Amino acid sequence: MEMHSQAFLENAREALGDPEKTRRRGLLAAFTPMVRNAAMESFGKFEPLRQHLRRVRQHTLDNLDHYLDRFEQEALSNGNHVHFAMDGEEMNRIVLEICQRHSARRIAKGKSMVTEETGLSRHLQGAGLNVTETDLGEYIIQQAGEPPSHIVGPALHKSAAEVRDLFLARHDLGERELEETSQLVQEARGVLRQRFLEADVGIIGANALVAENGYSMLVTNEGNGDLCANLPPVLIVCTTLERILPRAEDATAMMRLLVRSATGQPHTCYTSFYSGPRREQDTDGPIETHFVLLDDKRTDILASDYREMLQCIRCGACLNHCPIYAAAGGHAYGAVYMGPMGSVLTPLLTSLEESHLLPNACTSCGRCAEVCPSGIPLPDLLRDLRQAEQAAKLSPPRWRTGLKLHAWLARHPRLYHGLTALGIPLLHRLGRRRGSFSKLPLAGGWTSQRDFPAPQRKTFMQAYAGVLKAEKKRRRHD
Repeated sequence: MEMHSQAFLENAREALGDPEKTRRRGLLAAFTPMVRNAAMESFGKFEPLRQHLRRVRQHTLDNLDHYLDRFEQEALSNGNHVHFAMDGEEMNRIVLEICQRHSARRIAKGKSMVTEETGLSRHLQGAGLNVTETDLGEYIIQQAGEPPSHIVGPALHKSAAEVRDLFLARHDLGERELEETSQLVQEARGVLRQRFLEADVGIIGANALVAENGYSMLVTNEGNGDLCANLPPVLIVCTTLERILPRAEDATAMMRLLVRSATGQPHTCYTSFYSGPRREQDTDGPIETHFVLLDDKRTDILASDYREMLQCIRCGACLNHCPIYAAAGGHAYGAVYMGPMGSVLTPLLTSLEESHLLPNACTSCGRCAEVCPSGIPLPDLLRDLRQAEQAAKLSPPRWRTGLKLHAWLARHPRLYHGLTALGIPLLHRLGRRRGSFSKLPLAGGWTSQRDFPAPQRKTFMQAYAGVLKAEKKRRRHD
């Protein structure tokens, strides 16, 4: 599989050709929305809290410099070191320098999409450091040498049988069966426990930074974040500028929506706030703590028409409700961020020329906007990117010609209705016996995967005109 977004169509075609994985994705696509919807219904405060969070995030972004300065001052007063990185290369360099300054060889790393974005693990491994992903899903795909397929559940594309074969091949633990899922978890726990104890440096991400006290917040279900943060003598927190929030109560408000949207839980097993290095009266914790805050085009996005994308809290709800993601899977996008949020964010972080296929991976069903806890108008942003793609002439000429023809017809409604009034009855007559078409000119992309339904005898406008005519007749009769 080619792992770049320019190969999206080829990757999606390959993904659709695997019946077993397609079936598993279909089950997940049916199950995860049900869990999320049940959590929101029992919560009962989704819309008011979403509006509140949206206002807070908008205010924070409007005053980003102020809150970053406040966070830096408070974090420094807590004994932390604060670094700002303009791009991924600079973040990787800062983290490596910290590790080398402490002669670190073993790194225990928590789940972090930011470090996936910068390729931090590969960078550290290239310098000779031993990096262990300690989130179970991340650990599984690290052993498989694969990128995440979901921003919350990175190994959702793996079956239990695939994980079993992977552990038998990668763990030198002698003969064993590993027939039960609990045995797989127990084996991973045993392997990772030693990695936690041996680690020289711990690296984690952050779901939020709190400006008023210089703390960071991290939510996990496995507790690996706390072990990465508290056992090694050095802790490095890697995150991005827009994670900042004014107050601790804003962070907890965000957490209520984040967790329900991501996993359907009322709260995660672990919600931790990290203040800084160990104090004299503390019995554990790191001796030295660093925050590395990444820009990597965030300030460019803030100054653009796509600034609302910076309100994303990485819950994955839009992925779970997206029919394109459910059909093709996360790897098809060929990028760190996938699904609707990735289809907007990836072109902004890379370039539209490189990623222009992704905004077209959308049915315009609008489900992503409905479930987004931050109220991000993802369909609107995707349409704006497609318009920019059209203006830059990045799509194939036949697509541009087709869109221009359709736009011209839409500006001439009489001609449009006349042509459809001829075409729809013809298609109805040709397809009425079978009820659908297995092949159709100019629709090969559709019919290669599914049948094209034969239309009804009349167009919508013809049927609507008939209803109006009947209503007028009834009124005259009355």
